[in-house]
Amino acid sequence: MLYTSNPIIKHKAGLLNLAEELSNVSRACKVMGVSRDTFYRYQELVETGGIDALINQSRKTPNLKNRVDAETEHAVMGFGEQRNSKHR
Repeated sequence: MLYTSNPIIKHKAGLLNLAEELSNVSRACKVMGVSRDTFYRYQELVETGGIDALINQSRKTPNLKNRVDAETEHAVMGFGEQRNSKHR
């Protein structure tokens, strides 16, 4: 039985718990509206990395070419705040 207070992974842990409780993966997946492939993917994540592995991992690689240094970013943000405060 998996316990978590994290709302992001509560549904995933609930699916795994329901399958264990019913002793029937197909029925648990049907009740939760999830495919069996998804169930087995969640189960593998828990077996290899624990319950915290159920948190969604971003597959997107960051594009650092579009990033500016922190000083420039703060200057631009400050300019935007000044401009918006004049128009309100």
